[in-house]
Amino acid sequence: MIVKPITTEKAVRLIELDNTLLFEVAMKDNKTAIKGEFEKMFNVKVESVNVFSRHNKKFAYIKLKKDNPAINVATKLGLI
Repeated sequence: MIVKPITTEKAVRLIELDNTLLFEVAMKDNKTAIKGEFEKMFNVKVESVNVFSRHNKKFAYIKLKKDNPAINVATKLGLI
């Protein structure tokens, strides 16, 4: 379950340069569950998902395929 998007300076830079979005996700979710839910929610193709845990929170870097710009998803969410 995707909890919320992260909107730090680094996250915005990743959107622009790497086509990657950063989200806080539920602790119980794994990479495949995150990928499937994200593709279904936003109707885009995901290239890869990297996760890490910090301070009892789990974060996911979601890299989109080149034909799906991350800036479009960020605009839908109101990040940019």
